[in-house]
Amino acid sequence: MKNRIILAPYSIWMLIFVIVPMCLVGLFAFTDSSGMFTIENILSVGMYSNVVLRSIWLGGISTIICLIIGYPMAYFISKMSQGNQSVALVLLMIPMWMSFLLRTYAWMTILENNGLINNFLSLLGIGKVQLINTRGAIVLGMVYNFLPYMILPIYTVLEKINPSIIEAAQDLGANRLKVFLKVILPLSLPGIISGITMVFVPAVSTFIISKMLGGGANLLIGDLIEMQFLGSAYNPNLGSAISLILMILIMICTGIMNQFDSEDSNGGLIV
Repeated sequence: MKNRIILAPYSIWMLIFVIVPMCLVGLFAFTDSSGMFTIENILSVGMYSNVVLRSIWLGGISTIICLIIGYPMAYFISKMSQGNQSVALVLLMIPMWMSFLLRTYAWMTILENNGLINNFLSLLGIGKVQLINTRGAIVLGMVYNFLPYMILPIYTVLEKINPSIIEAAQDLGANRLKVFLKVILPLSLPGIISGITMVFVPAVSTFIISKMLGGGANLLIGDLIEMQFLGSAYNPNLGSAISLILMILIMICTGIMNQFDSEDSNGGLIV
């Protein structure tokens, strides 16, 4: 009885802000403007398959780059002293205290044709390069904004690895490379999987980054949904259908990641 009372506020919150909105999305996705049942909205999503594939492609590239950059950073932070770790984590989180919109707008100033990078290239005699309104700019914005979501879960796992396990591997004759590949990397997989999920999900569904850094020429699925609810192509039923498909894709990706996590937690380490 006591547990039910404790869980009541959370259950109410989930009901109002998660379950009810999801039910409304499903309702709008399978009805037309007159409220009649139809699957036309779901079938119409196929017309935007190129947008969905582009979103997955750019989100996947951003996630891989975040992993390549984030894992070494998380590893080096975990090897610092306790005081230096705190400083490094604060420096990592300071940009996150600013508005997401403001951080993305700052990159517009840097990448635009008369921005800092192009002005510097002009001084070197190289000439201006088209940086803004490109897919590369979108990926850059995703990496910059979502990189901490990759570093923090990996750091949390690495920091908790018992040093005696590494010492035991070294006593058994494993060199540094083998210790990393056979001990540290497998033990850090839960953090890697969490980081991939935390980066990939918002990267696929974002619309501010693609709108501001992509110039509207590289529509992502988030932009498409935003257009159906707030843009000129007002069609909440189609927008709900696209949102439903996006939720299903995210749930599939999350399920796959959780499956890898479960297999890893049941496995063992071989040195």
